[in-house]
Amino acid sequence: MNMKKWIAAALACSALALSACGGQGKDTAAPAANPDKVYRVASNAEFAPFESLDSKGNVEGFDVDLMNAMAKAGNFKIEFKHQPWDSLFPALNNGDADVVMSGVTITDDRKQSMDFSDPYFEITQVVLVPKGKKVSSSEDLKKMNKVGVVTGYTGDFSVSKLLGNDNPKIARFENVPLIIKELENGGLDSVVSDSAVIANYVKNNPTKGMDFVTLPDFTTEHYGIAVRKGDGETLKVMNDALKKVRESGEYDKIYAKYFAKEGEQAAK
Repeated sequence: MNMKKWIAAALACSALALSACGGQGKDTAAPAANPDKVYRVASNAEFAPFESLDSKGNVEGFDVDLMNAMAKAGNFKIEFKHQPWDSLFPALNNGDADVVMSGVTITDDRKQSMDFSDPYFEITQVVLVPKGKKVSSSEDLKKMNKVGVVTGYTGDFSVSKLLGNDNPKIARFENVPLIIKELENGGLDSVVSDSAVIANYVKNNPTKGMDFVTLPDFTTEHYGIAVRKGDGETLKVMNDALKKVRESGEYDKIYAKYFAKEGEQAAK
């Protein structure tokens, strides 16, 4: 083989080797979101203003608007499904849902069995009581006969920490509407739940005679979008889309639609 042929052959082999290994070009980048991919979003639509059902049975609310904006920015499709709160995480883990977006607080315990997106909303726990009822510390909660919480919510965790998990003073319910109705009917002394949800109820029900207070015992919490443990591809799609929605200003528009007049602060 003469020198020219040898050089040509060597160059061809080098090109083939680089191609087989991926080379150092564009092909090493992470794949973009698949526009034909439909992400199944599990939610419990009993948590207004984040999730609720409209007159036609469709899920609506802040989380829905935000996820719709993310789908548009990230070039993917979504499908919301309303189901009981206690079925959300099992549905995620067994593959019946791709993500859970339902006002889910990011906690260290939950991180053991699922992964979370970047935070998208900031709240704290508050105490809902009839107007005129004094509540200024956890000691006031300890003196009450019945404190209502929703099973598995962080309000449940907070009250259990204060009063003891098996304390008979803790009354547990399946969802927020049920627990608030019980308080209105006089079956509870107070309700502990997420600030934005309770503020939304008080704002839209001025004749019910309810008010809420924030106690120093309750710390700041952040909502996140939950994905299956180890599902880095879906997690990246969600985080990239959330970032785009924030940077475009669309997040602020959605936030203002639901919370601008309530004094809530968006998660940083």
